[in-house]
Amino acid sequence: MLHSLKAGWRLLHAASHALSGWWTIRFTFPRLPQDERNARVQAWSQRMLQIMGVTLRVQGEPPAHGPALLICNHLSWLDITAIHAARHVRFVSKSDVKQWPVIGTLSTGSGTLYIERERRRDAMRVVHHMTEALRGGDLIGVFPEGTTSDGRGLLPFHANLLQAAISSGAPVIPAALRFADAATGETSQAPRYIDDDNLLASVWNTLRAPPLLAIVRFGEPQPSYSRERRSWAHSLHEDVQQLRRDTH
Repeated sequence: MLHSLKAGWRLLHAASHALSGWWTIRFTFPRLPQDERNARVQAWSQRMLQIMGVTLRVQGEPPAHGPALLICNHLSWLDITAIHAARHVRFVSKSDVKQWPVIGTLSTGSGTLYIERERRRDAMRVVHHMTEALRGGDLIGVFPEGTTSDGRGLLPFHANLLQAAISSGAPVIPAALRFADAATGETSQAPRYIDDDNLLASVWNTLRAPPLLAIVRFGEPQPSYSRERRSWAHSLHEDVQQLRRDTH
């Protein structure tokens, strides 16, 4: 009963914080420079983790600036908030997120690039926009698995979006994310969101869980010069797998 009451309070607080972020994006962002917007997104994300009962632990060196393409494993609806709390990047996300109430505004305001995954040719359009953004000095983040996994292993990496790094000459930075019980350090399945999992149930499980850690581990930048994207995707898969094993 106590866990449910505490989770209910957290849920109300998180909803209020989400609406505050929506208001900021709609009415404050238009008059802010991009660097200030990015800082606001990072601070908002850090606060949201705190409200959810999640402590951020950053390992390795987050990128100080772009251009760079960040790739990371994908576990949960909470991943982007956790990574934004460590370092703001512009994520590539599925296009239907743009239409979600409140969340769509938050996503667009944080600089998200959208892809229609059902249309294979849309990847070419997104790669073009990513390439231009990287040439402009942006930090772009992608989940090359294409969907969430249970965290016990990694799904195969899709290579298409790596072309943006190769075409722009931007480095790729591998990263790994793991959610853990704060008391034991053991991997937690509370925030998981895979297959037939219900989003609201996943949010509720996270809110009811004991205090959690969001561990984000950054690897070393890898130059894109003379890379072949499919073989690079394979080696990056191994790199992210090792980073995930090294989280503590």
